[in-house]
Amino acid sequence: MAALLKRLLLQTIRTENSCIGRCFDKHIIQKTVPVQLFLVAYAPRLSYLMHTKSFSTVENTQDERKKKKKSDTTFSNVGRKIGERIIRVLDEKGNDLGNMHRADAIRLMEERDLRLVRRNSSTEPPEYQLMTGTQIHQERLRLRDTEKAKLKPGPTVTKELTFSSNIKQHDLDTKSKQIQQWIEKKYQVQITIKKGKNVNEPENKMEEIFNQIVQTMPGMATFLSRPQPVKGGKALMCVIRHLTKKEEKAYGDLQETQKRDILNKENGNDKESNVLHQ
Repeated sequence: MAALLKRLLLQTIRTENSCIGRCFDKHIIQKTVPVQLFLVAYAPRLSYLMHTKSFSTVENTQDERKKKKKSDTTFSNVGRKIGERIIRVLDEKGNDLGNMHRADAIRLMEERDLRLVRRNSSTEPPEYQLMTGTQIHQERLRLRDTEKAKLKPGPTVTKELTFSSNIKQHDLDTKSKQIQQWIEKKYQVQITIKKGKNVNEPENKMEEIFNQIVQTMPGMATFLSRPQPVKGGKALMCVIRHLTKKEEKAYGDLQETQKRDILNKENGNDKESNVLHQ
């Protein structure tokens, strides 16, 4: 009897231990499995986020490069590609033609066989100018020289000169010599000419004075900025600068070509004259 009770007691203890073990194992599995599943499921998500961030950075860099390229657009003919409906138009001589519809501007460009260039897009309406191919090329050279001048160290000295359009020729010659001395020193000269009180004065007299001053310095000076109205249209102002080395060489080559053409023409006339006498 005692042996039977002892056997039942041992079986009861084993059964309880087995239940405790199974419950403990089940509890461990329930605690650990979700963690493992969570880690497995979350890992690709982290990788996806990292990949997306890297891809976005590349896209931003490409966008910045595209914007930079667009901002570096060169001075060129826009042709018929005018984004604005109403624009302000200047002719090839710089005269203001006023505001006009883009269709009218294109029609005028084609009638005169000219190009259309965007001058200032920050104004309202934007400013465009009709230009020849030669004018566009010269303007590109001027802009290039201006950019190079900005990179050079040292400030540019600017001299200012103001006088009336009623100036006498002797006084104008004196001022032209003074301007030439400044130009020889590579100074920029800002000239302002006030409109005279003479009612019978031609409208383009001030522009003729500017051109006369520049023509006294062939192969030396040119306009940095063309004459523009100031002081409410009561005066004109321009800036004159020294020619660059490239411009000086081009001017010298042009002079040599013209001399050669003149000599060839004279020699040709002499030969024709000799043939006639014979």
